[in-house]
Amino acid sequence: MNFFKPHIFKTLKSFRQHQKIIIRHYVQVFDLDHKFKEFEVKNEPVRAYAKGSKEREELDEEIQKLSNTETCIPIVIGDQEITTRDYGYQLVPHCHSHKLAKYYKADSKTIQRAICAALDKQVEWDRMPVSDRIDIFLKAADLLAGKYRTQLVAATMLGQSKTPYEAEIDAGCELPDFMRFHAYFLNDILKYRPISIEGVTRNSNRLRGLDGFVAAISPFNFTAIAGNLAYTPALCGNTVLWKPSHQAVLSNYIIFRAMTEAGVPRGVVNFIPSEGSLFGDRTTACACLGAINFTGSNEVFRHLWGQVGKNITKLNTFPRLLGECGGKNFHFVHPSANMCNVLATTIKSAFEYSGQKCSACSRLYVPECMWSELKSELVRETNSLITGDVQDPNTFTGAVVDKLAYDKIVKAIQSAKINKKMEIIAGGDYNDHVGYFVCPTVIETKDPLDRLMKEEIFGPVLMVYVYKDSEVKKTLELVRTTVPYALTGSIFAEDEKFICEALFELKYAAGNMYLNSKSTGAVVGQQPFGGGKLSGTNDKPGGPHYVLRFLSMQALKQDLILDTKLHRPEEKRKC
Repeated sequence: MNFFKPHIFKTLKSFRQHQKIIIRHYVQVFDLDHKFKEFEVKNEPVRAYAKGSKEREELDEEIQKLSNTETCIPIVIGDQEITTRDYGYQLVPHCHSHKLAKYYKADSKTIQRAICAALDKQVEWDRMPVSDRIDIFLKAADLLAGKYRTQLVAATMLGQSKTPYEAEIDAGCELPDFMRFHAYFLNDILKYRPISIEGVTRNSNRLRGLDGFVAAISPFNFTAIAGNLAYTPALCGNTVLWKPSHQAVLSNYIIFRAMTEAGVPRGVVNFIPSEGSLFGDRTTACACLGAINFTGSNEVFRHLWGQVGKNITKLNTFPRLLGECGGKNFHFVHPSANMCNVLATTIKSAFEYSGQKCSACSRLYVPECMWSELKSELVRETNSLITGDVQDPNTFTGAVVDKLAYDKIVKAIQSAKINKKMEIIAGGDYNDHVGYFVCPTVIETKDPLDRLMKEEIFGPVLMVYVYKDSEVKKTLELVRTTVPYALTGSIFAEDEKFICEALFELKYAAGNMYLNSKSTGAVVGQQPFGGGKLSGTNDKPGGPHYVLRFLSMQALKQDLILDTKLHRPEEKRKC
């Protein structure tokens, strides 16, 4: 091997150093030196931020600090921070006159520059031992849960209008959980060894990143999801172009800074705020696209998929497309259900974070025998919920994220007001003078196939259909067939036989199914999240199989007894 010939090096010392690198790389290929990291992971405890507590005082201070500063957020490519003539502002949804951050937008040339930077960094990053990358991500989790936690929670409250509790379970807990658990699952994959024949063959698997860069396109509604979309591919050896949501750019930029401090090299993840259509069209037209990691609307994901198909003959590989696109999630109530359980969980699922969770309940199916009592309690409790400034401890939910979302939700409520088959029994009020406020709204419909029972509204609007007690099976079929989505759903019943029947009937109605529990609140490592049909590709982030989507395995075989003889068929017959 020319690698080991000293005459190509200026000094013997440089030869010895290079020889060590080559030997180390050979050993890595066959995983001979991998010392499995033995570490445990657990979910990050939730902070209460109780009034008067030290953690609440620190949070209030951070909120004040961010509120008084219009943060300037650059495009970051490699080690360069870039500003352009095109920029936008992230507004505070519950006080939309307040500019929280100014961010710069990448144009087509800048996006191409980011692609080149990612590809230039790919080989170096992918060659880093997996155990070293795991160490970086475990350190990152500690930083996110510690040093950067309060700042992230404050930025999520202000920029995405989440209450302290909602911001905490998102940015404070789920985000570091993703880093720890995905590192843990990747470490477990490393432990697998193919069968080898002692003294004859040595078999191994090499974990490689994908062939090409990953385009990560993240949503506004979960800070944790944004961090996961960009950094789990990086954990697996990929380089990434991350387009954050304009409505979450501040919290996302804080994640980027924390991950850099943890040791993720510059250029591994490139921070590229830009117009969504431009970013999507530019990345899907690039021959080196390795994957798209997306959370957002069904329409946008379909467009991206279509663009990949349109450009497929120009691409170097078949890109992996991962998407989570929301749903029209349901709570199905059986006559045997506990009414108090149904009431509490439905209100939380439908109206926490103003119904802007992908998993939020927006369809409630209730039997006639329970409706009268449940209705009065549902109306009373819903009308008591306070919508307002998320810094007010009495606020149940904040504003919806922007004017576009507000207008869509208001249009749905207005259409219900003039529909003779519908009745708004709670809420129905809205106001955008100060913030984009929509009160939690409950609409009873006599038509289970109405447009509002089918289309995702993505706001605090709960549709209720009351079914006849004798039509349980028929209604289950309605639940399954009414919508093209299959993200989350809940079955409420104490009748074990019915639960078994319902689980069979609704097998493909949801990727995450809950029994006597709300349809929201999936926890990393406990309920891996994702749905099928038009809700997405059901890749289950937060579970052990998700990291496989960003790995390209190479199977390796080494013969220890060299085959040196050529046997022709006729020679074998003579023997």
